[in-house]
Amino acid sequence: MKRLYQRTLACLGLAVAIATAAVACGAPGPGKGKMARDLEEILSRMNESAKRLKTVSANLEYTKVTVLVNDKSTENGQLFFHKSKNPEILIDIRKPESKVILFKKNKAEIYLPKINQIQEYDLEQRSGLVEEFLLLGFGSESGDLKKSYTLRFLKEEELEGDTTAVLELTPRKKNIAAQLSKIHLWISEESWLPVQQQFFEPGGDYLIAHYTAVKVNRKLPPSTFEIRAKDAKRVKMN
Repeated sequence: MKRLYQRTLACLGLAVAIATAAVACGAPGPGKGKMARDLEEILSRMNESAKRLKTVSANLEYTKVTVLVNDKSTENGQLFFHKSKNPEILIDIRKPESKVILFKKNKAEIYLPKINQIQEYDLEQRSGLVEEFLLLGFGSESGDLKKSYTLRFLKEEELEGDTTAVLELTPRKKNIAAQLSKIHLWISEESWLPVQQQFFEPGGDYLIAHYTAVKVNRKLPPSTFEIRAKDAKRVKMN
């Protein structure tokens, strides 16, 4: 499982357990009681948003930072999400190198146009990873979040003109915590959907996923969730 997880995310530019690391939480927030009330209010609003959510499309930017060697890499593209019993997600990376990642029917496909190859991964036993990480906060209900994470409200923060509530999520499962120490979510107080996620690795590296031009509940035709590749070689991956 770990190998599949790492290789799939590496192709996304999200190496090892959807990375992340040390960004300061800022000044201390209000007292514990008020923070608890704020957290419950935020989760309630997120629940309401989750019930209405059907589709999401957005521009995305992934920034991976490797602290030890002071290296930063960025990928830009688009995200398309259809919420259903078996969610469909397509990530279309345009820069710096084109690739398409499709999650559909408990399978992941990664299309690499440069070599005209589609890598196939069976996610039958691991489908929860998709929602637990890539879709974290998109249609997530508080009950599911609380099962997987310890939640904490950190602060309010303005992010590109959008007032956001910043939440900290600490994984409860030991196998996940060994790869991912914590996650920060910036939740828009207008849409109650994420506009930014930051994933922290125990070693200090981190990944920031930033979303702009977010559009909700627009009709996305079935063809949105298909890889268009002529004569591409398909390779089954372990």
